[in-house]
Amino acid sequence: MRLTPGVATWTREYVRRTAISDFAVAAICSTVALQVRFDWHLGIEYVLCSVIVPLLWVVTLSLSGAYSVKYIGTGSEEFRKVLNAGFGLTAGLAILSYAINTELSREYLLLTMPTLAGADLCVRYAWRKQLHRRRSTGQCMSNVLAVGPESAVEDLITELRRDSYHGLTVVAACVRETTSETVAGIPVFGGMAASDVVDAVSRSRADTVAVLSSSDLDSVTLRQIAWGLEKTGTELCVAPALLDVAGPRTTIRPIAGLTLLHVDHPQLSGPRQVLKDLFDRSAAAVALVLMTPLMVAIAIAIKLSDSGPALFTQTRIGKDGQPFKIYKFRTMVVDAEKRLAELLEKNENDGAKFKIRRDPRVTEIGGQLRKWSLDELPQLFNILLGEMSLVGPRPALPDETAQYAAHVRRRLAVRPGLTGLWQVSGRSDLTWDESVRLDIRYVENWSFALDLQILWKTISTIFKGSGAY
Repeated sequence: MRLTPGVATWTREYVRRTAISDFAVAAICSTVALQVRFDWHLGIEYVLCSVIVPLLWVVTLSLSGAYSVKYIGTGSEEFRKVLNAGFGLTAGLAILSYAINTELSREYLLLTMPTLAGADLCVRYAWRKQLHRRRSTGQCMSNVLAVGPESAVEDLITELRRDSYHGLTVVAACVRETTSETVAGIPVFGGMAASDVVDAVSRSRADTVAVLSSSDLDSVTLRQIAWGLEKTGTELCVAPALLDVAGPRTTIRPIAGLTLLHVDHPQLSGPRQVLKDLFDRSAAAVALVLMTPLMVAIAIAIKLSDSGPALFTQTRIGKDGQPFKIYKFRTMVVDAEKRLAELLEKNENDGAKFKIRRDPRVTEIGGQLRKWSLDELPQLFNILLGEMSLVGPRPALPDETAQYAAHVRRRLAVRPGLTGLWQVSGRSDLTWDESVRLDIRYVENWSFALDLQILWKTISTIFKGSGAY
């Protein structure tokens, strides 16, 4: 991969800093394990082992690919590499001690390696969050040349601008059949011919070329683009026509000289969904017990504010289009539903849902509850009843679902959630199309690990309080 001087500088610095912290973490963990296990009464082999372990740890991480620039700043692959290195080094030390007839203490290994892997994951996570903060200010970014239809290029530019943590910024575009000089403020350097793309890379000093799905881009042109980029070492990424399908669902199958992308069906039933249901209900039950004092206090505050009911119930559409009653703390005036008609023309959302930033029906205490998402707490009862999940698409109104296009109804294939992918990606600040795409992306790529990731991100999103109104 060819990197511009600025990108090469910060990537080298990031990898160097990560390697130093890996070494330091390994040294600390091995030293602490010696103290805990032997209280410094130990043989020379353990002293040597504790000196060698930090070096072996860095070497193992390097061999596992944990220092590859491909995994810097985004995705779970970097953390998976660290875990693989932990398992590999543990097995290697055990085999080595057996081969040279040196019986390493199992307690020492059990203390050192899991602690080392866990601590290193925490340190790398801290480095990543710092990198995300720098990227939010426009630093540590890689330049991208987008190639494809104008609408697809514009969508890519919008998404990368919104999610700066990816570390990619579109600096130029090669667009099919356009007379515009810019796309979303980005200069257009030509069409989709191989010569135009190679020339645009040189002019824009792009590190990566992202080729978006287009019916006009045949295999011959794509091959010529790849050959042209090969001379400069510029990275080439090709987006498949099937959108929002994550890597675990896809495998490459070379058949008869063709590279076929095999796509597995999403896991929307079976044992894993049973596990999700058990986890949801158990977590909801525990949360209700812990949150009862807070919920009682909120209910009393709402009741005292205007003497109206503390709870608000409303019909929503759940899995497979089945209606259910959702429970929320009331955040609007009592006659809010009757006043909706007079506000419809002020709708700030561009799709089926109604949303305005300063809704006059929202009460003072209701605004605070919405900011911190406390109005959603009664939905824990919906989860306990099996009508909702902890994570899933937002529960929609019947009027909204009646307006759904065929592809939007895909979001009804799973139970709606207390939180979801769209809530941790911008909440009400997102457009209708963006929120729908995120909901469908969740349905298509559901996994238990994704649920845990969204729950983790929900905490920071709530504390920021942005996008909630």
